[in-house]
Amino acid sequence: MGRLWSKIADYVRETDKVLLLLCVTASLYGALMVFSTTRYSGSHHYFLVQLAAIAIGLAVAVFLSVFTSYNTIVRWWPIPAAVALILVGLTFIIGYAPAGTDDKAWIMLPLNMSFQPSELLKIAFIITFAKHVSVIEGRIASPLNVLALALHGLFPVALIHIQGDDGTALVLATIFLAMFFASGVKLRYFAIAGGLTAAALPLAWFFLLNDDQRDRFRILFNPEADLYGSGWQQWRARVAMANGGLFGQGYLKGDFVQKGDVPLGYNDFMFASIGEELGLLGLAAVALLLMGIAVRILLVAHRAKDKQGVILCTGIFGMLCAQIILNIGMCVSILPVIGITLPFFSAGGTSLVATYLGVGLVLNVYMHRDKRLMYLKDDS
Repeated sequence: MGRLWSKIADYVRETDKVLLLLCVTASLYGALMVFSTTRYSGSHHYFLVQLAAIAIGLAVAVFLSVFTSYNTIVRWWPIPAAVALILVGLTFIIGYAPAGTDDKAWIMLPLNMSFQPSELLKIAFIITFAKHVSVIEGRIASPLNVLALALHGLFPVALIHIQGDDGTALVLATIFLAMFFASGVKLRYFAIAGGLTAAALPLAWFFLLNDDQRDRFRILFNPEADLYGSGWQQWRARVAMANGGLFGQGYLKGDFVQKGDVPLGYNDFMFASIGEELGLLGLAAVALLLMGIAVRILLVAHRAKDKQGVILCTGIFGMLCAQIILNIGMCVSILPVIGITLPFFSAGGTSLVATYLGVGLVLNVYMHRDKRLMYLKDDS
């Protein structure tokens, strides 16, 4: 027992306590808002799932940060890759679309619970890309290697697009770009990619997007054109946030929130729900917490002992930033509705646990930043 307490004391002393505190604070804040935004239904299902996800996610993050080194995790890349791909593949066979969505990206579980495999695919992709970069390190300037990295990034994006979850596909694309940049690829390749993307936009508009998706872009330039159709969700979100003002209407007292009149107010539009009940100050607290987490992850990347650590942290940073920007942009009507959750705050057990998996990888990089740590055995 004494040895166990010694190990715990060592972990508390050496782990990134600031990052852990920020993550726990954000997720508990989110859980309180999940309780408020789902209270009108008379069920505490989402709230209880959120609490369970926090406990599981935190335990997974701590375990992942100490049981081995991140270099060993990257060497085991076929395991997370295979698990994620098999589970995503199952969605094409037994997947289902929850109410309010139109893509079968979830797998139904017992006890009225569900699981979204694409959340795991994000983490698996970050791990496999870190491995890929380490294999070609020193030869990253080769056009053939750059092409191989680009194809590596394209695969999960295309797979999830085919599945129908374009929000997650866009997050995966952002993760890839962040890690691609961190790998040391020359800027000229980004210029080439930007030019090709700009040239492809008209083709995407006419042949890739459907009518509903095009309407979501059009409504941004004329919000009043279809308030009861394509603009419904964002209109209600804007009104809810306007109701909140500076200080909000009060926790458990939002006019829209407590009637369930914010569409998906417990999930995709959680930011708007917080705005109504806790006002601009509540939203500022959300922004500061998420900014603190993102900055802390970048600091860990800066202190990493090798390129693998940098790539892993940059991938997690890209994942969180993409979701934060897309979600908040969607809620304030500067980006189209695309079905992205707000990390640590939106209801969703799979998303929260996967986010903590990413945090666990960052903590692992932090714990192995210095070979002088006495109690860790770095088996990299």
